[in-house]
Amino acid sequence: MQLTLYHPSTSAVWADALFVSVLQRSDEPGAGQVRWAVATAVRAYGSGGCAQRVAQEFGDHPETAAARMRWARAVAGEVFALSSGPAQDGARRRPGQPVAGFRTRQLART
Repeated sequence: MQLTLYHPSTSAVWADALFVSVLQRSDEPGAGQVRWAVATAVRAYGSGGCAQRVAQEFGDHPETAAARMRWARAVAGEVFALSSGPAQDGARRRPGQPVAGFRTRQLART
């Protein structure tokens, strides 16, 4: 039997780190706050430690963890996707608000 290693994508690490950070959805954090929280969580726990904490939370509180992970993935995806590209008309915006030309996928509920 061969051992298979899992290497999470960068966006998965960002989402995990935001998930385990101190930021809350109700804080309506700005992009700078999200970057700071992600960097702080990765420094504190490492990417593997963030994933372990996410798994623990899904085991303990799956009903609230799923909603938090949806938020973390959406916000981390928006913040880090925007930080690598040009600004949209120079306008500042908050994570969670629609981005012009940003396409989202709807997940099918089963």
